[in-house]
Amino acid sequence: MKNNKRIHPTLFLAFWLTVLVIQDGLAQPDKQLSGSSPVNAPFSLNNGDRVLFLGNSLFENDLLYGYLELALTTRWPDRQLTFRNIGWSGDDVFGAARGTITNPPTPYDVLIEQLTKAKPTLVFLAYGGIESEQGEAGLPRFNEGLNKLLDKIDQLGASAILLSTTPVFSGGTPEKTAQRNAQLELYAAAIGRTARDRGIRYLDIYTPIQQLSRQVSLSDNGIHLNETGYYYLASTLEAALGLPPRQQDITLQVLKQGTQASNKVKLQSTGQGNQTLTFTVDEPHLPLPISRDGSRIAGKGPTITIAGLKKGFYTLTADGAQLITASAKQWAEGVPMHRGPLYQQASQLQEMIRKKNDLFFQQYRPQNHTYIIGFRSYEQGRHMKTLDDLSFIITWLEGQIALHRTPKTPVYQLSQLK
Repeated sequence: MKNNKRIHPTLFLAFWLTVLVIQDGLAQPDKQLSGSSPVNAPFSLNNGDRVLFLGNSLFENDLLYGYLELALTTRWPDRQLTFRNIGWSGDDVFGAARGTITNPPTPYDVLIEQLTKAKPTLVFLAYGGIESEQGEAGLPRFNEGLNKLLDKIDQLGASAILLSTTPVFSGGTPEKTAQRNAQLELYAAAIGRTARDRGIRYLDIYTPIQQLSRQVSLSDNGIHLNETGYYYLASTLEAALGLPPRQQDITLQVLKQGTQASNKVKLQSTGQGNQTLTFTVDEPHLPLPISRDGSRIAGKGPTITIAGLKKGFYTLTADGAQLITASAKQWAEGVPMHRGPLYQQASQLQEMIRKKNDLFFQQYRPQNHTYIIGFRSYEQGRHMKTLDDLSFIITWLEGQIALHRTPKTPVYQLSQLK
């Protein structure tokens, strides 16, 4: 992690004023908090919600990618939402990884302080991975700590959603991998029972992630998810919350008397015997961009099918930029859409989220914690002002995220190659 540099707040005054204008125009928060409805009710985030990701490395490692926040913030682009990620690698329900050299505060005190300071209305909770190493003997203590943490979340007036553990994909020998996964399944079941007992949402991500790992590589070290893994985790999370598919297939049928299209497609013009088509697509959500390592995500993204074309090859453009060239037969069979202006917009938004979360990470977990805000702050405590200044940039980035999470409407054109 890079060293913090002094940032003068006046450099971002214009940004700050922009954010205030943006936020002033947004609707006021709804009174009902997310998760306050019955467990099986449709999931939704409400205007004004503050969403917190709290747990172990499952959440901390997503700071590198931002897929989880991207998935949720683009589902409700018209709502004022705030996201904070205070996941901590190696952490357990007692905050063991958050300890400092001094005592007090205890690691658990630090955990509760960070939780309280975030002022969440909804907490996604992901624990059990570290605790499961204790096997069945550790279940009573884990259950006690999990319920204690949930009691605190209740006291804060927030709702909680419990995530299961995730499997490991390799751990030495096949026997050791199976043994480790048996422990993780045991704790996933315990988390599920706690959720049922308390009447809160439980998301089983263990099973679908394990099934997906047989089809695509989700990890680089056999334990933690890689970028492709977080792409799939975001999709898995959406499905577990009961959210509909992010994008639907696009269908056009070229006929002698005209062209028919699926509901979300709006035809603008046809030409040259219906062999040139111009249309727009009404997409309610941005897509999740394919991982930056260039991996193709099998079965992901919408398919565009255009039937009835004359023999030949046709090129699809979006806002004048070439996307796909395929034969009439291939268009009739369906061509997957993995690129275009919406994917570019989603990638830019994802980068904003990553930058915002990186700044927040540096603010709440400064590299020189002991010297800036710890027991030796008398030496370098003057740099605390630098950490405070980061709030200006974080707030400005949140305003930019709010402005760019609504899908734009590119103009598509299909033309026959001469």
